[in-house]
Amino acid sequence: MSQFSKESYDINGIETVVYTAGSGEPLVFFHGAGTVDGFDFALPLAETFRVILPYHPGFGESADDPSVDEMHDYVMHYLELFDALELKTFNLVGLSLGGYLAAKFGVEHGHRIRKLGMIAPALMVDPEHPLTDILAMDGQELIAALVKNFDVLAPHLPESPGIDFIADRYRETTSLARIQWEHPNDLKLPRYLHRLTMPTMIVWGEEDRIVPVAQAEAWKKALPDVTVTIVPDAGHLVHLEKPEVVTALGEFLGA
Repeated sequence: MSQFSKESYDINGIETVVYTAGSGEPLVFFHGAGTVDGFDFALPLAETFRVILPYHPGFGESADDPSVDEMHDYVMHYLELFDALELKTFNLVGLSLGGYLAAKFGVEHGHRIRKLGMIAPALMVDPEHPLTDILAMDGQELIAALVKNFDVLAPHLPESPGIDFIADRYRETTSLARIQWEHPNDLKLPRYLHRLTMPTMIVWGEEDRIVPVAQAEAWKKALPDVTVTIVPDAGHLVHLEKPEVVTALGEFLGA
């Protein structure tokens, strides 16, 4: 990621790696339950915003902490990271698990978020359209399910996965399991989503095999000021498959 600047912060003993690019109004991006897709998609946003891309504890290049075992720990972690970065208000975008985290952060600290974007946010309670149990999938099956067009994801993957790549995926899966194994859905989140009063945009790939696109309706009903865009011919990582999604998010956040 040569076009990004790498920074590291000690947040309560957790070395937290943050990549940044660009200048202007800050835009924070929360990644999903894996990091193989990388951050290059965000470079066009750096032409307008100061893009801030942190790795969650236990993911990517950030250190792990076994005591971080529920999503509220992530909220508190980021509250302190944002204080360290002197971010008073900012735009916030999250993908999948990161979309849920963005919503949860916004419910509690909405005064700090100017606008909110979510890409296929996970963990909504929707019994008729349940989330795929990715912890039950093997690695190859999961990676294949992330996109409709595998060609857009292939450049982010090694031709022959080595021990480091496999170890990184195991580490991230373990981090996910700690926070999701006993609580695969946040049963209380829907009652508080009315607190997300900031302008919000949700984007979903119509052929998402991880988080069913039908869940978009539940989010639409719960949020006071939301625009939902369903993108045809795209899967879970819709922002990789359809670059125009990134452009649309940038235009929404910058308006």
